[in-house]
Amino acid sequence: MARLPVCVIGGGSIGMRHAEVATKSELTKLICVVEPHAPRRAELIQMGVNAVASIEDAPDETRAAISATPTQLHHTSALQILDQGWAGIIEKPLTATVGEGLSLIAEARDKPLFCGHHRRCHPFSIAARQIIGQLGDLVGVQALWSLRKHDTYYDTEWRTLPGAGVLMTNVSHELDLLRFLVGDMTEVSALTSNARRGMVIEDTAALSLRFANGALGSVLMSDAGASPWAFEAATGENPAIARSGEDYLRIIGTMGALAFPSLTQWSRGDDGEIEWSKPMRRHFIQPAAPIDPLQAQIERFANVVGGAEDDILCTLADGHAALELTLAAVLSGRDGRPVRRGEVPHDFRGV
Repeated sequence: MARLPVCVIGGGSIGMRHAEVATKSELTKLICVVEPHAPRRAELIQMGVNAVASIEDAPDETRAAISATPTQLHHTSALQILDQGWAGIIEKPLTATVGEGLSLIAEARDKPLFCGHHRRCHPFSIAARQIIGQLGDLVGVQALWSLRKHDTYYDTEWRTLPGAGVLMTNVSHELDLLRFLVGDMTEVSALTSNARRGMVIEDTAALSLRFANGALGSVLMSDAGASPWAFEAATGENPAIARSGEDYLRIIGTMGALAFPSLTQWSRGDDGEIEWSKPMRRHFIQPAAPIDPLQAQIERFANVVGGAEDDILCTLADGHAALELTLAAVLSGRDGRPVRRGEVPHDFRGV
């Protein structure tokens, strides 16, 4: 299969990570980076990158794009990709509002356009979804994400402004992965606190979740609390975050439980009824080899553009659901009430 010619839209840190994996992969070929900001574009050119000012300036051979623009530009960028007739991945969140997301889904129809929730592409995420089928009827999930961001992180002004708290910045990753593993959610309730950092934005949030299959869940999020428990620390996927190897998620069913991402499974110890007086048996599953999830994502994407079937990549509908649930959590924290899917105003931006 010929390498897929890809351009990256946005020359910031995330965009350049996508450019790096597009260059490394044997299935893709980086054609250019679109960077409208002239000083940054000049820097990229000096680094040897083929940087252009606009999508219209991308070489004619381009067949796909990865958009890593600021969130407020995601909708516009996605429409430009569609106008070019390209396939695409839009970085999460899918769009800035529920209304923009619905508009994009209607415009894209069945075109190969995806949202960049890459955690789904980890081998242990895929394995966990298969194992969960052995747990019986799902009862509940418990997730804990707590990584203390360094104080100088907040020297950049926008990181202290409304909309930049731990909910809008970090929780969508957790909600998409939980949807991938456990199923869709129908209701979110959130408590928030800014007590530790004292800024206008929340540094800690506690979420209660209701799933369509009857399971319940809880997620504690904090960028002020120091702990080894978070997806990035558990997996070592982000070189900027120290690896701990500690599980941060537990999934419980009527026939057993699973710790994630170690894939430690608990099940019945004998052939009798599984109940609290009988010890459970622990299974250690061979861990998957470490991978770069962004590279796994782009290679799945290239295969889909080449005609392959895929049920792992985050569809526009999946990305929209994660966006809606994230905004529902923000709305719940603000208004002090549970928020159901469908209740988020279409123009609400999380502030």
